[in-house]
Amino acid sequence: MNTPASAPLTPSPAALLTLEDVRAAAVRIAGQVVRTPTLHSKTLSEITGAEIWLKFENLQFTAAYKERGALNALLQLSGEQRSRGVIAASAGNHAQGLSYHGTRLGVPVTIVMPRTTPTVKIMQTEAVGGNVVLEGETFDEALAHARMLETERGLTFMHPFDDPRVAAGQGTVALEMLEDAPEIETLVVPIGGGGLLSGMGTAARGLKPSIGLIGVQATLFPSMYAKLKGLDLPCGGDTLAEGIAVKEPGVFTSAVLAKIVDDIVLVGEPALETAVALLLQIEKTVVEGAGAAGLAAVMTHRKRFAGRKIGLVLCGGNIDTRLLANVLLRDLARSGRIARLRLALQDRPGALFKVMREFDACQVNIIEIYHQRIFTHLPAKGLITDIECEARDREQIDLLVAALRAKGYDVTQVELG
Repeated sequence: MNTPASAPLTPSPAALLTLEDVRAAAVRIAGQVVRTPTLHSKTLSEITGAEIWLKFENLQFTAAYKERGALNALLQLSGEQRSRGVIAASAGNHAQGLSYHGTRLGVPVTIVMPRTTPTVKIMQTEAVGGNVVLEGETFDEALAHARMLETERGLTFMHPFDDPRVAAGQGTVALEMLEDAPEIETLVVPIGGGGLLSGMGTAARGLKPSIGLIGVQATLFPSMYAKLKGLDLPCGGDTLAEGIAVKEPGVFTSAVLAKIVDDIVLVGEPALETAVALLLQIEKTVVEGAGAAGLAAVMTHRKRFAGRKIGLVLCGGNIDTRLLANVLLRDLARSGRIARLRLALQDRPGALFKVMREFDACQVNIIEIYHQRIFTHLPAKGLITDIECEARDREQIDLLVAALRAKGYDVTQVELG
């Protein structure tokens, strides 16, 4: 039979989080998670026009802050609950954090994931001790199966965000940030289900009532933004920030954030990609899309944050390496370092050689060449040639394009979407 610990949450003013809850969580989990650094970034501050402090939660063992809340909840289980085990539905960082600390504490952990979950996420969860069950094609179907197994096996359900114990654990991030950088005036925090900002915001407001609290969501998944603003917005799509791609925000977390958050802002996919690339290039640190959302927000809404002392949480670093490579290459394209030029040529000997001489004269390196003779609007003796190339900067590409046009070539630059 299930205990009240896994019962649905019905928030009331008395049930909302307090600074004391977060402080108790900090004592409880001390020494069992990494006390990650909070560092000032001179270069990002110059780029954004704000004073930027970064909290490197991507340095946790499982590369995400989710360990904190999972551990705090696990440590409050009864002996019987520990022996029976816990269950969760997750294909992300909660699965790994719960599995890792559950295994450490001798608590059996079952994670239900959709069958569509990438193999790498299944392997990562199993590698830290989780028992993975694949069920359903969507997260909602996996969640329904997890709640069924909860009842059948007498397990304790561990919600990834809609739980005061989990939110209190996440709030310890703010305690550490403000201890290390008390000058921070505003926290800019990613929101998926709302657990991180609920905990951090509660702690930060308890310590510093004047502090600003800004949440960030991906434009494709504005669930908490819409809920707190009373809007009906579409929610879905292929976002880089899958860690905060939540269609239904928490009931408990929504109640907390409605009381404490100053505002929620939205960020688009290009801004998320740019932020991921900047953090790797400047801070030499790998973050996932959700982990870069705070920086993306400051860059997107520059005037709002200009001159402010801003604290950002790099909340996770679990990004697929191939996806990261794509993000970096797309960022080079946006900055003008890589370009694809499309030229109409005559299909005759020497035509391409003449074009190559212009590239050589402008010192632009050629990466790939693609010919298209059939599917074009040109006559049969014509062809379309796409040339991918790299240069020092956008100005060098512009000089090459001008030189080609001066020689009479029809050339266009293929832009990113």
